[in-house]
Amino acid sequence: MMVGFSTGALAYGDFGRALKLLEPTRANAVELSALRCVELPVLLNALPSLLEKLCKRYQYISFHAPTDFDDEQGVVRELANVAKLGLNIVVHPDTLRDLSLWRELGSRLCVENMDSRKPTGRTAEELGEFFVHLPDARLCFDIAHARQVDPTMTVAARILSEFGAKIAQVHVSELNSKGKHFAMSYGAKRAYESFAARLSQVPIILESVVRETEISSEISETEKVFSYGVPDGSRGIVREHN
Repeated sequence: MMVGFSTGALAYGDFGRALKLLEPTRANAVELSALRCVELPVLLNALPSLLEKLCKRYQYISFHAPTDFDDEQGVVRELANVAKLGLNIVVHPDTLRDLSLWRELGSRLCVENMDSRKPTGRTAEELGEFFVHLPDARLCFDIAHARQVDPTMTVAARILSEFGAKIAQVHVSELNSKGKHFAMSYGAKRAYESFAARLSQVPIILESVVRETEISSEISETEKVFSYGVPDGSRGIVREHN
């Protein structure tokens, strides 16, 4: 199982510190976050040499694009260089205006389903409008966003039914009504367990905002949640919680 953190969740705007916090953990996946345009140049400049080091440690590395850009064409041009390095690029669909520009990123583009605060991208129907124009794009499935939109998880199930073949990675955390991310509650864990069989083989990126001392435990809890009821082929048994 590939599980790790978004650098933005661990140290907002400071990917270097976030990576240091992950060093002593068992994380084997990471998402490099530049949620604000001001963060983009520094991360892009560091990326080529940074990847030489990270590729030795992590099985999966992705990149979260800014959400506050004005120069859409310029941002896509910069992100095209990230795509050439082989990284999946997560974007918020409500920030995309000229979809023809984003087609340049091909299958490296990952459209993330949104929470209830956003005007679009929240449901399978809304996501479908983007995938019509971005046929090669993939899905970053944010299970916390889907649960916030619909606590019954029907929206989550519908997204997976429609676009499960497009999933490139999963975002995991818990989310309140104001869009704040935090560690998974008992209720969230139980809700996510029903999707374990479908998502256990997909890279899982945590967006839980936790203290430094809680990073390892959040990774371990995530491994337990997404191992629930999943057959272990090497031992011929099913892993379940006691």
